[in-house]
Amino acid sequence: MRHLFALLLMSCATVTWSDVFSDINGIEKSMLEWRRHLHQNPELSNREFKTAAYIEKHLRALDMEVKTGIAFTGVVGILKGDKPGPVLALRADMDALPVNEQVDLSFASKVTTEYRGETTGVMHACGHDTHVAILMAVAELYSKHKADLAGTLMFIFQPAEEGAPDDEEGGAELMLAEGLFNDLMPEAVFGLHVTSNMNTGVAAYRTGPMMAAVDDFELKVIGKQAHGSRPWSGIDPIVTSAQIINSVQTIVSRKTDVTKAPAVVTFGAIKGGIRNNIIPDDVTMVGTIRNFDMGIRDDIHQQLGHIISHVAQANEADAEFKINEGYPVTVNDPELGEKMLPSLKKVFGEHHVVDPGLITGAEDFSFFANEVPGFYFFMGVTPQGKDAKAAPTNHSPHFYVDESALLNGVKAFVQFVEDY
Repeated sequence: MRHLFALLLMSCATVTWSDVFSDINGIEKSMLEWRRHLHQNPELSNREFKTAAYIEKHLRALDMEVKTGIAFTGVVGILKGDKPGPVLALRADMDALPVNEQVDLSFASKVTTEYRGETTGVMHACGHDTHVAILMAVAELYSKHKADLAGTLMFIFQPAEEGAPDDEEGGAELMLAEGLFNDLMPEAVFGLHVTSNMNTGVAAYRTGPMMAAVDDFELKVIGKQAHGSRPWSGIDPIVTSAQIINSVQTIVSRKTDVTKAPAVVTFGAIKGGIRNNIIPDDVTMVGTIRNFDMGIRDDIHQQLGHIISHVAQANEADAEFKINEGYPVTVNDPELGEKMLPSLKKVFGEHHVVDPGLITGAEDFSFFANEVPGFYFFMGVTPQGKDAKAAPTNHSPHFYVDESALLNGVKAFVQFVEDY
């Protein structure tokens, strides 16, 4: 009897989570079918209606609670395990980009749409189709092992990570504003992103600030039109704009403590005038601000406004200036990172998890990570043996995903859940 009792205990111990891990390889075929369907049917930010319906159908078939229409098209699946435990959130973004795909795939996107008044192709050029497929696979795995799940999992499928259309809200910020975490607050949130600048089997993670805060700005310098041969009879907005652009460069080079955190202020476009001998009435400019410290971010905003107004005033011009606040700094929680980094290394290997340094790209996962501790990492999708540094980058029409990499994302999410 004593030996029988011992055998029963051993049996219970081996059942716990070995089945979840053993089922991972079996989900790959379905996951690739989902990914290819999504890749072939991409939708832009806040327009992910068919994508959302596809995800909703999948989650409802798994017999979990499903919430839809959050931030227009967001979908959340809630799987409550049969055992008590923590609430964890796993997130995938759903939107595609206005890019004409130029990758030779049997499932390449042929979708076109209107974007800012122009006809364009639509492509999952940032790999969000893979994020969705990975999370759909994790949801299916855990739905089969609900009886052993100690806690609750939130599967967050988020729209508009690439930014909401003009004059619209969207993304993670809007999901939270509409009460995503009001009824069910997770203890931690996990996210991933595929990248072509690393090979399959390599992951990138750093504790603390990882990705930059991003804000856009718009500037209109208003002068007075004059003939190019008589500039003294007008107010030249082109010269004023040139002085503003040059002066703004001193914000980072002379007014920011770069030993604390780096920052970037970039003018991306300038438009004014139409003829060589006419000084125009006005000039418009747009740009972007990137930084890794919210205090520095506030200082940059203040300095921009100060320089623009005073340079314009010195030239007797007027200036209309607006900052469109974007995403805050994406920060990996130090305590959560210390706890979960070993889990990431279990999946990729000790020497295949690298520190990418600070990344000046931005990610609205930061809003979730401002609410609860967050863990965000990158994983490579350029085939082994190919030079990842030479691979077409995310957002390129030639962006290519090695599909064998996707299982690494599934394994990582499962490992996080198990170890947490």
